[in-house]
Amino acid sequence: MKAQRQAKIMEIISNRNVETQEQLLQELQDAGFRSTQATISRDIKELRIVKEMTSFGTYRYAAAENEARNGFSGKLNTIFRQCITSYDYAQNMVVIRTLPGLAPAAASAVDAMSLSVVLGTLAGDDTVFIVMRDSNAAAAFCGEIKSLLD
Repeated sequence: MKAQRQAKIMEIISNRNVETQEQLLQELQDAGFRSTQATISRDIKELRIVKEMTSFGTYRYAAAENEARNGFSGKLNTIFRQCITSYDYAQNMVVIRTLPGLAPAAASAVDAMSLSVVLGTLAGDDTVFIVMRDSNAAAAFCGEIKSLLD
């Protein structure tokens, strides 16, 4: 449950401007997660979420930039590993299957890697579609997924 909640937190902050823990708690509750403000506070700390200034002069929660630049943070890595049920590639396309509802979290984890060989990701409920620069990149990426899951 914790991994799913934290995956949902990452999805929420990547798709919406969330300024306070109370707003984040409400978004989680709207998504069907029961939690407390203290738990949200611990999750924010564990996920290394920071507040950044928006172009409007307000603040919003965001994943720490140094985590995204260095690839997976420890928590994104854990979330990614726990939600994948299968993966495969064909030419320059990778398809990742996840537990129901966790494809957006897996896609966010891939996006956070900021890999130059990833052209884009598209997430449904339990499927992530990734377009890679070429077939070699797709094969190498699947190899990385295999090593993460082993």
